[in-house]
Amino acid sequence: MEYALVTGASRGLGRAIAERLAKDGYPVIVNYNNSEKAAREVVDSIVAAGGKAELMKLDVSNASEVEAAIEAWDASHPEDYISVLVNNAGIRQDNLLVFMQDEQWESVVNTTLGGFFHLTRRLVKSMMTHRNGRIVNISSVSGIKGMPGQTNYSAAKAGIIGASKALALEVAPRKVTVNVVAPGFIATDMTAELDQEMIKKMVPLGRIGKPEEVAALVSFLASKDAAYITGQVVSINGGII
Repeated sequence: MEYALVTGASRGLGRAIAERLAKDGYPVIVNYNNSEKAAREVVDSIVAAGGKAELMKLDVSNASEVEAAIEAWDASHPEDYISVLVNNAGIRQDNLLVFMQDEQWESVVNTTLGGFFHLTRRLVKSMMTHRNGRIVNISSVSGIKGMPGQTNYSAAKAGIIGASKALALEVAPRKVTVNVVAPGFIATDMTAELDQEMIKKMVPLGRIGKPEEVAALVSFLASKDAAYITGQVVSINGGII
C-alpha cells in the first residue's frame, strides 16, 4: 500500500494537506512534534470522513529521530511504502538580521531545510526502488522575493527551492518527481497576528488564501496527472509578483 507522509500536519496548511490527500485515497501519516492533541484531532477527522490515518511523532530537525521513526514504521509496515512526501514543517522567528540571535537563525533553518534533508534522504531511496514517488516541498513567497525581518525564513525557503530543483534532476530517471509549492498569505495561525486589511491591499486578488486551496495544488502535484511535472516552483499567492 502506498502511504502519504505530511510533516507538520497538526495544524494550518499541514492539516489541510493531510485531509485532502486522505480524501484522494491515501492512507496518511500525520507528523507532529509537540502538538499531539491537535494531531490526534486531524487523524480523527480523517477517519470520521472515511479515510485512513496514523500518527508519527518526530522532530524533523533531528536526524536520529527521523531515522528511528522511519525505521520503526518500516518494520510495522513490511508490505507498504511511503510514495508521497510533503515537506511542510517549518517555523518562523522573525527579526531584523542585525538583531537576530543564533538560535533564531538555526532553529528556522534546521526545521525547514534540515527537515527536508533528513526525511527526503531517508524516503527517496524506497521511491526510487519502486520507480514511483511524489515529493512536494512547501516553500513561500518569502523564499522567492524575500521579506524584511525574515532573512532566516527566506533563506530556508529559498534553500528548499534550490534543493528541490537539484533533487528533481537526480531522481527523474527513476520516475520520482520533486516540486515546490510557494504560498503567499494563507489564513493560518502563522498569519493570524498580521494586519489582515493591510495584507488584502498587498494582494492583487484582494483576499487572503485558504489552506484548502494550497492543499488542492499539492493534491494535483501528488497525483498521476502530474507525472510529467518535476523541478517546478508553483506560486499560489493571489497575484503577488
